[in-house]
Amino acid sequence: MSQNDFSRRELLRSSAWLGGAALLAGAPAFPAFARNAPGAGAAWPKVTAMINRYVSEAKVAGMTAALGWGDREPSYISAGLEGFDDKDQAGPESLYRAYSQTKPLTGMAAMILIADGKLKLDQPIADFAPEFARMNVAIDPDKGLDARPAETLITVRHLLTHTAGMGYAGIGKNKPIAKELERLGLTPAIITNLPIPGLGGGPATPDPEEFLRRAATVPLCYEPGRIWRYSMSLDVLGIIIQRAAGAKSFGQFVQDRLLGPLGMADSFFQVPATEIDHLTTNYAVSANAKPFPIDQPKTSIYLKPTPFAFGGSGLVTSPADFDRFLSMVVNAGRHRRGRVMSEAAVRLGTSNLLPAGADLSGTWIAGEHFGAGGVVGVGKRAGVYGWSGAAGTIGYCNVKSRLRTGLYVQYMPTDRYPIFDEFNAAVDADTAAKGKRRR
Repeated sequence: MSQNDFSRRELLRSSAWLGGAALLAGAPAFPAFARNAPGAGAAWPKVTAMINRYVSEAKVAGMTAALGWGDREPSYISAGLEGFDDKDQAGPESLYRAYSQTKPLTGMAAMILIADGKLKLDQPIADFAPEFARMNVAIDPDKGLDARPAETLITVRHLLTHTAGMGYAGIGKNKPIAKELERLGLTPAIITNLPIPGLGGGPATPDPEEFLRRAATVPLCYEPGRIWRYSMSLDVLGIIIQRAAGAKSFGQFVQDRLLGPLGMADSFFQVPATEIDHLTTNYAVSANAKPFPIDQPKTSIYLKPTPFAFGGSGLVTSPADFDRFLSMVVNAGRHRRGRVMSEAAVRLGTSNLLPAGADLSGTWIAGEHFGAGGVVGVGKRAGVYGWSGAAGTIGYCNVKSRLRTGLYVQYMPTDRYPIFDEFNAAVDADTAAKGKRRR
């Protein structure tokens, strides 16, 4: 296998719902069994067993779960190291590339502005970015860029719920639009500094103002409000939030209103050099399931500044930090440091925000609802809110049961291993067993 085996599309495929290096030889020498807080392994035996299995089989370098109820401190279950050749153990303070798990954070940032009266759910984004006042919609998004004028203005609701009709470079169908986005440098995600074909060499992502200007020139895949289509809409929303708030940057707004108040001191859009020792290694996994490093701490692409904080993919965070965000959500805007968001803002963000009649058929969220940057469960999954990331991280909570669940690991593409389904099944089994014990 060589670096040519991977492309941007290959590494990012299937990642949303979940959501020159040599191959590693042999089994690495590192602790294979979970290091738990007192009682954590006994409380979550299925989760512990799953983590132990993946690490002991050397499918991943390390893995950490963060699980908690209500406003109680989480239980952490960890095994392995921050990288196969790293001396540091994976744990609650290790830094992971969250990728699309960033989206709920951006969604809640929008909810804060709605509560502040600076943004409205059904407000056209053209109020803040006039470039979007005259959008075009592709006549056949799978065949070309020929387009007609859009009938509907894109709103904040559309951006929050992936119903704006926008495309996404490197992800999904509608390849002519995806290629046009790539041609224009509208690729708001970073992966590696390695010279891997398909992962670099294209136009640089522009500054936020130019990003919006170019984005408005690309035809939409669908009429706004009509169809759920996973997209770069949360990256666009981040810039809209910056403008609506009158903030220096979207990153600064998030720092001032969410990360700072929540005590998320280990969450960044650019990793400081002082935090290199805590950064995990990200791996690409080939078809024969052998990983090789594509982003290592000392040479990480995350040490470099990006043109702006990517609201759809840019966050690097720790299991402990993201649990603080989920804790705030399940506690209706409160964290142990005090109130961070209004209860109404959190309730709105975790409710169904899809436009009436939006078509979800054939999509990742068919049969579900969608809220502020994350899926909203229905039926037996009622109360669920969250999303996951392109390198294997998972961050969900349930606002009814007040359960918080997070899993942190680094490999791409995520569909090489069934970790998403296995983690959910393990959590369900352990919580069901807790219920039986209580009876």
